[in-house]
Amino acid sequence: VQLQASGGGLVQAGGSLRLSCAASGGTFSRFSRYAMAWFRQTPGKEREFVAAISRSGGSTNYADSVKGRFTISRDNAKNTVYLQMNSLKPEDTAVYYCAADVSPYSVANWDYWGQGTLVTVSS
Repeated sequence: VQLQASGGGLVQAGGSLRLSCAASGGTFSRFSRYAMAWFRQTPGKEREFVAAISRSGGSTNYADSVKGRFTISRDNAKNTVYLQMNSLKPEDTAVYYCAADVSPYSVANWDYWGQGTLVTVSS
């Protein structure tokens, strides 16, 4: 059972990146059963919620800090969730983690976590 995040890197302020998180392994054979989310964390700070998407992809939720700039989406045929990040700011610099849960995202505890991918935004 694995969540593999990728797509991080170094980008200038105002630029864009797209993160991917591929799910694999037994329990994720039915990827569409899972709500998915992205979180981020910087050193010395708690992990913070970024965005979540429902099992079907029909419903999303965003942190106020990224609303209008980031878009979460999913491709259930590819067992993958994405985070399109536009108009990046230096304060978006963090390690980004994907997470999964069988519960609806509004009540999820996020039982499964990926390993994280580093996003660095230079000013």
